[in-house]
Parts: sequence; structure tokens; C-alpha cells
Amino acid sequence: MKEAGNLAANHPQDTSKKVMQAVLVAALGYFVDIYDLVLFSIVRVSSLRDLGVAEAQMEGDGVFILNMQMVGMLLGGIAWGVMGDKVGRRSVLFGSILLYSAANLANAWVQTVEQYAWIRLIAGFGLAGELGAGITLVSELMTPERRGHGTTVVATWVQPGRFWPGWLLLILLGKRRML
Repeated sequence: MKEAGNLAANHPQDTSKKVMQAVLVAALGYFVDIYDLVLFSIVRVSSLRDLGVAEAQMEGDGVFILNMQMVGMLLGGIAWGVMGDKVGRRSVLFGSILLYSAANLANAWVQTVEQYAWIRLIAGFGLAGELGAGITLVSELMTPERRGHGTTVVATWVQPGRFWPGWLLLILLGKRRML
């Protein structure tokens, strides 16, 4: 735990700024992570159609891709957790965000269901690192008395992340295309 320790005792002047930065990064990370998970659920069928998947295969291929993402999250949670203990939470937080972002960008160029599934696995791997490292970093940086407040702020950003994808698609596509 390189960055954590007793930050309040070692650097009292840095405490509030570092804590606020950690809470902000972790909260925004949670927002984007949940946004992505919900957005994938919303666009899954249309994205599979764009890949030329037959209607009869839609459900099976969609479940396969989602399962790959969940496996990535499971493996990522374990791997990033171990790395966080060894190299520090902040490094893991930003490394996992970078991996997750690159994987999501790569989604734009998938040509097959298999490519889509592997990219979602990588995205899930990165996503799990952000989730674990973000909330742990906030917990470690805050005093025990304030820890609950910080983690609540971070976790609260899950809700707007669930809401925004549908709302934005409703605005962009209109009600008729959403139904």
C-alpha cells in the first residue's frame, strides 16, 4: 500500500486535496464503468446486427459477449487487486482506466463476434481494476471517521451512470427508435 499509510499524520496539508482528487477520479470512474455496462445492454442487439449476426443467434452471441466481459471483470478484480498491493492503488487506478479506455475504443473496429467478445473481456478486466482500486484508494486515504462519507460519494455516482445512457439515446434517437 504505497500511497496510503497514515496520510493524515504524514502530510496534513495534502490530505484534503489528495482525498478530493481520489474521490473525484473514483466517482467519475464508477460513473463511466456503469455507463458502459448499461450502454452495452442497450446497444447490444443493434451492434450485433451491424456485425451481420442472424436474429436466431442474437441472444446466444449477446450472452457470450456479456459472459466474456464478466470473466474479464472477475480476472481483473483479482489481478488488479494483487497489483494494487504491490505497486500502489493510484498506479493501478490509472493503468486500469487506460486499459479499459483503449478496449472501449477498440470496440469501434471489431468485425466479428469473437473479436467483440475478446475486446469486452479486456474492457471488463480494466473495469474491475478501476472499481476495486478506486474505492480502496478512497478508503485508505480517508480517516476512519470520514471513510463512509467518501465511499458513499463514490458509490452514489453509479446511479447517474445507469440513467445517462438511456436518456442520451432517447434524445439522440427519439422515443420511437428506442422502443
